[in-house]
Amino acid sequence: MIDSSLLQKYSLFDGLEQDQIDNLLSRMAEETYDAGTDIIAEGSQNCKIYFILEGRVAATSSGIILQELGEGSFFGEMEVLDVLPSAATIKALEPTRVIILSIDTLGEIYDADLKVYSFIIMNLARDLSRKLRRLDVMYIKDSPVMDWS
Repeated sequence: MIDSSLLQKYSLFDGLEQDQIDNLLSRMAEETYDAGTDIIAEGSQNCKIYFILEGRVAATSSGIILQELGEGSFFGEMEVLDVLPSAATIKALEPTRVIILSIDTLGEIYDADLKVYSFIIMNLARDLSRKLRRLDVMYIKDSPVMDWS
């Protein structure tokens, strides 16, 4: 059994009360992956957000490592929101244990408690905004400066 206090380190659950987190956790599944296993394949359909409890993964696209993620990170949120095929492959770099929040579970949460659902979606939007800001900084750093004179 997973201790619900573990979910408090994930920004997606910011603002939720302990009983709300306990309820969410009871709806989530736990999975483990061996090192070298593809958790999500680029171009495949994904309908889950994965929260890394232990281990480390790499996000790759066309064989290029985009980033590495470890304990306290999550992935898969883009496909849950836009239901397009996965933009990257997620590969376990070492034995990895995750808990999963599926799109079906999100639908159940929507039906059962709109406030909790709203917190999760708002936190998800904030996290995606932070990721975009980081990408903007990386892009700007490598971009030529335009002379406006």
